[in-house]
Amino acid sequence: MPYRRLPNTDSARLRALKTALDKTEDFPPFKLPFSVSVFQELKYFYPEFKQAMLYQKETFDRQTARHKSHAESFKKAKLYLSHFIQVFNLAIIRGELKPETRSIFNLEGYINKLPQLNTEKELIKWGELLIKGEQIRLSQGNTPITNPTIARVNVHYEEFLKIHRNQKNLQETHNKAVKKVSELRAKADRIILNIWNEVEEYYSKLSVDEKRFNAEKYGVIYVYRKNEKISFSNLSFETMSSELKIG
Repeated sequence: MPYRRLPNTDSARLRALKTALDKTEDFPPFKLPFSVSVFQELKYFYPEFKQAMLYQKETFDRQTARHKSHAESFKKAKLYLSHFIQVFNLAIIRGELKPETRSIFNLEGYINKLPQLNTEKELIKWGELLIKGEQIRLSQGNTPITNPTIARVNVHYEEFLKIHRNQKNLQETHNKAVKKVSELRAKADRIILNIWNEVEEYYSKLSVDEKRFNAEKYGVIYVYRKNEKISFSNLSFETMSSELKIG
């Protein structure tokens, strides 16, 4: 015997609600195979759940669409920061800058290597340190480091920060949308379960196959086990012809 399976995804939940709601257009509420109270709850909940799901998808799409520009700005800022540090270290090797200058940039431990710049957090940290350090040097009357200058580094760093903040805002908005759908999920499951239970109860006096045939029109899903075949042997000719509109 096939068994009933409730929706386990939000898309499936929405389909189940829509199927039941669409059938309510064929009959007045008091002639439906489920109660008026359930009908009212379905009527007002479906658009809310649908809108929440659409907004969740919209926020995800916006976040995804801007992922490329975020990745590119990260890559560019990382490139300029790393080049600035390399040029700075070369200037020390050439004797143009004193080794103790490294302390201004917090680079004492990076004589022959670069600091890690592989995450957004690391990039933000070192961007602040390098820009602040060079500003201190320049305020002391020192010659600016060039190729790249800190001004050029700052252009790409600020562009990254701007896109990064925007991406974080999009992420927060999407997380709120996900949370909203999650909060509605339990109510969707409860409404679907009530509809399915009441529909099956309404058709309970029919044969098993006829009950299942009618319940499926309201979105009830039956899953057939392996090697199990659907049997219409117990369906009346009147039911089949009226539902399939033969003729």
